[in-house]
Amino acid sequence: MKEEERMSRAELTLAEYARAGGPKKYQVIYADPPWPYQTWTRLKTKKARKKCGSIEYPTMTLAEICDLPVGTIADEHCILFLWITMPKLNVVFSVIEAWGFIYKTVAFTWVKQNPSGNGIYSGLGHWTLANPELCLLCTHKKFPSRKSPVKQLVFAPRGRHSSKPAIVRDKIIELVGDLPRIELFAREKAPGWDVWGNEVESDIE
Repeated sequence: MKEEERMSRAELTLAEYARAGGPKKYQVIYADPPWPYQTWTRLKTKKARKKCGSIEYPTMTLAEICDLPVGTIADEHCILFLWITMPKLNVVFSVIEAWGFIYKTVAFTWVKQNPSGNGIYSGLGHWTLANPELCLLCTHKKFPSRKSPVKQLVFAPRGRHSSKPAIVRDKIIELVGDLPRIELFAREKAPGWDVWGNEVESDIE
């Protein structure tokens, strides 16, 4: 099955689950949407397309991301951890609002190290060479604030394209506790987490 077909099937599954009033609600939602990107180069080469992520995985339009019924699987007291790259800061707040959440702060700033773990990774960029990625913290209705020793900065090696450090899941649990939780757009199954996405066997099907 093609990746595009798998993504469409996964989207439909989440929507059907929401319409059916699925009994399971989550107090922690962790998401890394496949944001749409376009390259500013006119060179229609594989290298140019890979630079904007169009070869590595199928992306979604902003409207498709906003339309996902994420709010329907959110418990009354729910917290969202949402990954975003710097070029998409101007659109991420429309997604947060569409999903029924309120932006609070930056939960984590991932400073990418080289895959070896030695040195700081030098990324791509049309202005300065990019490195950090942000994971935003948003709340749904009334989620109590937490005071903890969890640090915002995460230094971790860069993995395969778009993958995020596994340690962030541990930091989320350390911050908010062992609550019912799900990872959306997951690329692997982690212990204690429900998952949904086109690269895993979704738990909410």
